[in-house]
Amino acid sequence: MRRLAILLAFASTSALAQPQGALNAPPPQTLANAPKLPPEWEAKARAVYKTAIETPTVAERGQVPGLVDYLAAQLKAGGWAPEDIHVAPYTTTAGNKTAALIARWPASGAARAKPLLILAHLDVVEALPGDWTTDPFKLVEKDGYFYGRGTGDDKGGAVPSMIALMKLRASGLKPNRDIVILYTGDEETGGEGATLGATDWRRWTDAEFALNADAGGGAFTRDGKPLGFGMQTSEKIFQTYIFRTRNPGGHSSRPRPDNAIYDLADALKKLQAHRFTPMLNETTRAYFTARAKQEGDNALGRAMRAWVANPKDGAAADAIEADPLEVGLTRTRCVATMLKGGHAENALPQLAEATVNCRIMPGLEPKTVEAELRQMVGPGVEVVPFEDAGRPTPVSPLRDDVVGAYTKAVHARFPNQPIIPQMSTGATDGLEFRARGIPVYGVDGQWGVSPDDERAHGKDERIPVQSLWDNVMHWESMIRDLAG
Repeated sequence: MRRLAILLAFASTSALAQPQGALNAPPPQTLANAPKLPPEWEAKARAVYKTAIETPTVAERGQVPGLVDYLAAQLKAGGWAPEDIHVAPYTTTAGNKTAALIARWPASGAARAKPLLILAHLDVVEALPGDWTTDPFKLVEKDGYFYGRGTGDDKGGAVPSMIALMKLRASGLKPNRDIVILYTGDEETGGEGATLGATDWRRWTDAEFALNADAGGGAFTRDGKPLGFGMQTSEKIFQTYIFRTRNPGGHSSRPRPDNAIYDLADALKKLQAHRFTPMLNETTRAYFTARAKQEGDNALGRAMRAWVANPKDGAAADAIEADPLEVGLTRTRCVATMLKGGHAENALPQLAEATVNCRIMPGLEPKTVEAELRQMVGPGVEVVPFEDAGRPTPVSPLRDDVVGAYTKAVHARFPNQPIIPQMSTGATDGLEFRARGIPVYGVDGQWGVSPDDERAHGKDERIPVQSLWDNVMHWESMIRDLAG
């Protein structure tokens, strides 16, 4: 998942109405007197980042284990004992061979708190060279940006968090708790490394809380106006269902009054019109309170204030949900994504199926959503879960220490930026840890220009060069505050 994607909702429609030519504008600059990354650490970060970007860690290519070995060697050279580094190979249910990196920096003396866990992922989605203006698997620096697949998602989170740890260790920091990193190898596909991390590998990864380098971050408009920094404290569950209709069929020359394809189409039209009950939680309440201030007295701002004041005001929630930048933040949403049906052009269909993907609000049971879908479509349509969504994930409480550390790190470069709790409508590795009792906070410091230029998973993925250096310093500040 991409951290800046969740900042789309920060920007009003007017903020996104930028001239197309502005897409090549230079990125904003950080505070002139902000802490700077020393040249030797900038060089180290660049070298590790270049290797990471130029290792094509796409699921089917089998390159993640090689990158894990490289990063493990970097940690050993940085002072980590071999027994504190675990290279964990695993094979996904799809048959892809990948690996995770788990490394522990032990507390200096007796630990005064449970470990701190840092999450990131090393895999990336595929990129076709013919679609890009640069080679997607070469790190290219131009016009103030780093280009390459994974520059943002999520090697732009993994590398800075690791370099920050190495820099802190070299500086002589004596942590008061164990610091553990878990970098997985299949977040973009099945997320099985996160499940293993939260279960089978728990002896290595157990922690008081986790910081997620695959969520959070900040954004700016093209003219440099700040849109704020988000801190992810909750995320929806991913669950897919199959809608299935059956029919005896027959010859196409003799149509029946009932038809499997028509019946499925009727069910999908009901789905299109259906709206689940809106739900507020601690994260979304804080988010919409802050967003209402940003929107001011326009219709969207008034709807946000009305819903926060009265969570039973369904009309206000519907008005929010109708805004294209706020979709999915007020309730569970389900949408049809794939279709198949029939077996011959001259035969009445005996079977028709639709794939329906749901993003379920934190704390809501998938079985409850399934029951509502069944009631909605009626008895003539089967609703079958496609694989198991796992357990609901609670909202991570807004801890003063984490909020304070994140705010301090952001304000060192961008003073007075609003810090807004956010719920991801997608999913990250953090979901598996939240579901098993470890609170997770998306607190990456990466920032980018205006959400209309969001490129993760797309053509010419890029981040500002300064954002990479800032992110190392950002992670250094947070780790020092939370474990130093």
